[in-house]
Amino acid sequence: MQQCTEMAGMNPMEKKLAEYKCDTNEAISLKLVRFADDLEDESTTFHPEYSHQLYGDDEVAFGYKGLQIQLYYSAGNLSTLFKVKYSARVTEKFDCVEPDDVEGKIREIIPAGFSCNTDDFTSLLEKETNFKPFGTLLHTYNVHNVEEGEDFTYQIHKVDLSCPGFREYHKRLQTFLMWFIETASFIDVDDDRWDFFLVFEKYNKDGETLFATVGYMTVYNYYVYPDKTRPRVSQMLILPPFQGEGHGAQLLEAVHMFYCNLHKVQDITAEDPSENYVKLRDYVLVKLCQTLPSFSTDKLPLGFSDDMSTEAREKFKINKKHARRVYEILRLRVTDMSDETKARDYRLEVKKRLFAPTKKNQREMTKMMKCLRPEELASHISQMDTALQQEELEKSYQELLAEYRRVIERLAQA
Repeated sequence: MQQCTEMAGMNPMEKKLAEYKCDTNEAISLKLVRFADDLEDESTTFHPEYSHQLYGDDEVAFGYKGLQIQLYYSAGNLSTLFKVKYSARVTEKFDCVEPDDVEGKIREIIPAGFSCNTDDFTSLLEKETNFKPFGTLLHTYNVHNVEEGEDFTYQIHKVDLSCPGFREYHKRLQTFLMWFIETASFIDVDDDRWDFFLVFEKYNKDGETLFATVGYMTVYNYYVYPDKTRPRVSQMLILPPFQGEGHGAQLLEAVHMFYCNLHKVQDITAEDPSENYVKLRDYVLVKLCQTLPSFSTDKLPLGFSDDMSTEAREKFKINKKHARRVYEILRLRVTDMSDETKARDYRLEVKKRLFAPTKKNQREMTKMMKCLRPEELASHISQMDTALQQEELEKSYQELLAEYRRVIERLAQA
């Protein structure tokens, strides 16, 4: 209805131009192709969550009717087919309005060597039998597929840039970041402090075993004085056809277990983690720590301890901040929240931690008040509204409870 209203307020030229606007998230079609039949199978198509990094904040391409941007990849090696199709394009009759260079934008991010011809791409599918996962096998696991009624096998590999062919493969793989991570950027692969972890599915085609790319994680090893490193998760992506199957948890746990065996690693962090990543990390870290003696059921009601912090770091390279969060989730799991006393004790314990930054701000405000002019003081005084602080604190606590309960539910289903 809104679009109709907007159209009604346009002059004839504006209406005509509006017909040549396309939503780039809908126009871009992505595929991971295993069989030639997949090319015409709409069920194998998926679309970007984001395209603003190439096509602007409004995620619109101007100048075309029926725009279709096909970006198809072979499932394993990620050999690429790139085609642009449309039913009509603006011409010089439109008062010299230029169409957007939709093709050029894609060419900026996909590496050279892609196919523009479907037959050429189909012939590359026959070479997929030669593709084998890069690097060292860390972990193998199975996922039961309800629709197929069988278990599928997956592998997680640790890779570095010395693996033959990996640099070229990685250039193709990282193009997915632009469509599924809101603030994605390509990394400097010439820096040897990067570690790469890849997930592959094993599948059969005409009696042969092949591998399909499922997702990956990049980790940067920061130096910590005097002789330690701190691996920081930079980017993590499970490709859309495989999302919701538990691969992210398998990958993150495998990465933690890999670094646990390295004495030089102090702890593992993440760079600007998304909300979904935090949920995933909560689940994985709680799953690991629930087996540790310091997090046993009888010790959780006694409060967060140095033993918990130390054991989490030594066993699983978990830092103190994340260990505290693990403790709060596990304590909630063993707390009878229908018992008013136990519920109050838990609430006060969590709120005390949540309130700590606010208390620090208040101390800083008290110092500032001594040197502020009256008009400056007035602008800051609202920040000290106790009732508002209590309201915000309660809101934060309830949101945290909801997050924690989701983790506990997932643990119960595992």
